[in-house]
Amino acid sequence: MRNNLLEAIIGAAVLVVAGFFLFFAYSSGQKNLPKGYILYANFERIDGLNIGSDVKISGVKVGTIKSMEIDHETYQAKVGIQIRDDIKIPDDSSAEVASESLLGGKYIAVVPGGDEKFLAPGGFITQTQSSISFEALISKFLFSKNDQEKSKDVSNDSSTSQAHEEEHQKENDHNSRVVMAH
Repeated sequence: MRNNLLEAIIGAAVLVVAGFFLFFAYSSGQKNLPKGYILYANFERIDGLNIGSDVKISGVKVGTIKSMEIDHETYQAKVGIQIRDDIKIPDDSSAEVASESLLGGKYIAVVPGGDEKFLAPGGFITQTQSSISFEALISKFLFSKNDQEKSKDVSNDSSTSQAHEEEHQKENDHNSRVVMAH
């Protein structure tokens, strides 16, 4: 009976400590949420982006991705990004999906324009560049190499057959001269 009471007290203490850590993690996470305004950008491809991914200007984090959905008119990915209140984005700015490294995650890099007017909350960044698919680049490279090799083979075959045709033509010309001479 005494063992059961001791196990129950230890179990309760573990639960209290775990609850404290959960509360601390939740409350500190809420404090770090940047207050800001939402902007939108449409991309053809957003491979590798996730809600919560960074938004950076010149490599400095200025916001996070808050939403991703399909634009039902253009069938592009509509990304909602939250920008800190102290950062104003010029009207003619552009956004691109960039990679942190070859193996790292992706983020949105905002390249500020030079316009004196700024995007209002809920506004659109109209100039965008989508994510680059490394698989597509690699396959394009491999298939272009195969196509070049096939072209070389075809050109070698055609030049060989052309040489045979020229040789055959010379023989015919020679034979016709011999027949005319007799």
